[in-house]
Amino acid sequence: MGPVICVITPPRPAGAASMRELLDRIGAAARAGVHLVQIRQPDWNGGALAALTEHSVVAVRGTRARVLVNDRLDAALAAGAHGVHLRGDSMPASRVRAAAPPGFLIGRSVHAAGEAVAAARDGGVDYLILGTVFATASKPDAATAGTSGLTGVCAAVPVPVLAVGGITLERLGGVAAAGAAGFAAVRLFAEGRVDELQTIVERAVLAFDTSAGVP
Repeated sequence: MGPVICVITPPRPAGAASMRELLDRIGAAARAGVHLVQIRQPDWNGGALAALTEHSVVAVRGTRARVLVNDRLDAALAAGAHGVHLRGDSMPASRVRAAAPPGFLIGRSVHAAGEAVAAARDGGVDYLILGTVFATASKPDAATAGTSGLTGVCAAVPVPVLAVGGITLERLGGVAAAGAAGFAAVRLFAEGRVDELQTIVERAVLAFDTSAGVP
């Protein structure tokens, strides 16, 4: 079984051109084989966010990819998204689960083993994303967990853990060896041409599975 791959949308100014470009990239990523697409546009208003989410659900149709909205449960439900990804300081996942329809995916960001254990104990989460694992230009002041911190979190909780922060193809071996179920990334999928996404996914799966000992 290959890694769970989550694409996080890069911050962009709202507008028709931005939306078209994002949708092209989301559709291509879904066809390339990614599992999760996290819509994270904190500066977009509710209408633009809902429209992007609705169109993203259409863009991934016929693939295994599922669309999640970052922290905005109201937008996720209104736009027909497949789930929501909660910030570390957001509402309890168990509360979201009580209000969500069957099959709704719920993820949560965590930054240390204690947070991860508390989130898993609360119930309701399908997966956790640990960050920041490696240094990244998008969060230059963030503390990094490294592969040792990632190993500790993966061992501490019974739910899948994905790594985020500074993810590159060269670092996926360490992520796999730490016991992560997969990874999430912004820049890995945001840079370069859309038609290169298939190759990126294939290389990621190979690097991860080889290091994880998957035949």
